[in-house]
Amino acid sequence: MPTLITKADGTTEFFKIEKLRRSLRRAGAEPHEVNEIIAAVNEHLYDGIQTQEIYRYAFTLLRESRPPAAARYSLRRALFNLGPTGFPFERFLARLFEQSGYTTKTGIILQGSCAPHEIDLAAYKTDHSFVAEAKFHARPGVKSDLQVAMYSYARLLDLKNSKICQDDICGIKEFWLITNTKFTTTAQNYGTCVGLNMLSWDYPKRDNLHDRIQRAGVYPITVLQNITAAQAETLIAKDVILCTDLIKQEHLLRHLHLPTRKHEALLQEAHSICVSK
Repeated sequence: MPTLITKADGTTEFFKIEKLRRSLRRAGAEPHEVNEIIAAVNEHLYDGIQTQEIYRYAFTLLRESRPPAAARYSLRRALFNLGPTGFPFERFLARLFEQSGYTTKTGIILQGSCAPHEIDLAAYKTDHSFVAEAKFHARPGVKSDLQVAMYSYARLLDLKNSKICQDDICGIKEFWLITNTKFTTTAQNYGTCVGLNMLSWDYPKRDNLHDRIQRAGVYPITVLQNITAAQAETLIAKDVILCTDLIKQEHLLRHLHLPTRKHEALLQEAHSICVSK
């Protein structure tokens, strides 16, 4: 009999095994591990169970057999842990788009036709450019709504005569609204109607934020299990946003004052997440 689960926003839906199977596969779990975890989760289910409980149980099982895969499976929670402010998320998005060949800027001011605008992210390359509003939320149940989408579109209209660099490609023709959670259906419909580019954890269905992160192999340091929230905050303040940043700038680990064994374990974990697919 199908099991009703409670989502982070309080709504309910029937549990879909394929969603769990897909997320475990994308994290790098082997087929036999996926089957074993799904079987264990099925035994654990009951009507009304929260999605976070399912996640925690599956994560615990995966961590026991394949720690790097467990870290990648925890990606969504790792994005929440980039908070409490939205600035680290903006820098993470900049790193993500740099992997696709963009030159990026964060936290800049652009003069529109009628007002100045603080831009979270501007990105350009030889054949494309855009500016973006990054809506960071520290909890999974919070969605970006119609008001946010309408505000973003109004900013696009005011910025149409502005440029983000001196090259011909740098005129502002696209405004992106990007969030680490989800959009309301009304916001999505409005964005589609007015031509606003919208990117969330699961929207659009293909090439969403989750897909782009997985494809680029860009993982925030908050996926690491061998690091505390305070240690992550210290590194982020040093502009160490990604696991690859940690590997390239190992000397910055001195700010954490780690014993040699923990220092080596942290580096090894970062290597395993970046290299192991």
